[in-house]
Amino acid sequence: MAIVPFTIKSNNNLKIYFDNAATTPVDPEVFEAMLPILKEDFGNPSSSHSHGRKVKAQLEISRKTIASLLNVTPGEIIFTSGGTEADNMALRSSVNTLGVKHIITSPIEHHAVLHTAEELAHKGKVELHFVKLTENGHVDLNSLEELLKNHSNVLVSLMHANNEIGNLLDVEKVGALCKQYNALFHCDTVQTMGHYPFDFQTMGIDFAVGAAHKFNGPKGVGFLYMNKRLKLQPILTGGAQERELRGGTENVYGIVGMAKALEICYRDMEKKQTHIKALKQYVIDKIKAELPEIKFNGDPEGRSLYTVLSLAFPPSVANEMLLFNFDIQGISVSGGSACSSGSNAGSHVIRALNKNLDCAPVRFSFGKYNTIEEADQVLAFVKSMFVKAEA
Repeated sequence: MAIVPFTIKSNNNLKIYFDNAATTPVDPEVFEAMLPILKEDFGNPSSSHSHGRKVKAQLEISRKTIASLLNVTPGEIIFTSGGTEADNMALRSSVNTLGVKHIITSPIEHHAVLHTAEELAHKGKVELHFVKLTENGHVDLNSLEELLKNHSNVLVSLMHANNEIGNLLDVEKVGALCKQYNALFHCDTVQTMGHYPFDFQTMGIDFAVGAAHKFNGPKGVGFLYMNKRLKLQPILTGGAQERELRGGTENVYGIVGMAKALEICYRDMEKKQTHIKALKQYVIDKIKAELPEIKFNGDPEGRSLYTVLSLAFPPSVANEMLLFNFDIQGISVSGGSACSSGSNAGSHVIRALNKNLDCAPVRFSFGKYNTIEEADQVLAFVKSMFVKAEA
């Protein structure tokens, strides 16, 4: 069987969003929490008058809410513009302030980490080392330990869940290894924040990050968790905000929305997990039974983020039109990370795995608002793209 090499006629009535790893819709409760700050409480939180003090109070309440959910102190939460800035802050400040001479990471990290680490290495500030990966894309912990044995003054930077294929890192084991070899551990938790309960006091993580728009909060706001024993220099100067670690007036309505979104995630976590896990497994089972030509990238039924499913469509002249065909049909999916959209370089994650290189990767990523009915509609469309090959 082969993919039909032509564009399917548009269905303007179908609007299905299966790209929740790129961003998520704002929860109505989050929108309501943000409204007073947008409409009435407009003061600058750094101002000493009543308008400023009122907004400052909301800012600190939000900080305490996030800190409480993650079992850290409020002083360990630094508000940023999102995950990319938080990742940059952790890596650059560690090198500039904490004497880090070696960064250990993987070739399938988000570009916020990879490009930053590569730049630091290019400038001669650190030596960069890559852990080996297992056949299905997990970090090889034996390779990590070997690198830790042979280097000192190390920052390990590994993401909790890969944003393209969904593979989950064994965070506790990595944290234990870093502690054993006296290394710092930065974990990019952008894709998993709000999906799993975190206790950063016990996980051995020194830096973690969050981006509100990945868990049904607003865009343009995030945070860095930094262990209180560490003292960093800022990468953004010009103001005393965030304990002089991140200059610039805080995005207060975004921060209030982020705190509310994370609060909702923890409140509804079990229900959301049950719903989305069932949806992902339903799609996997249907593809295995009815579309065996499609393979899977990563470890979808093993140690995998329950919101992400990476498919490998078989080689075809139609592969270049795959995402276009989905889009014109009213189905939003992606070929990988949304942060690299517009690039023709292909997925660095798939290249690093060295599997399914002739196939076209398509990422389905599910959210709490998706339904089985939507999955059936998407699968019906996928079936329509396949025809029996001529005998």
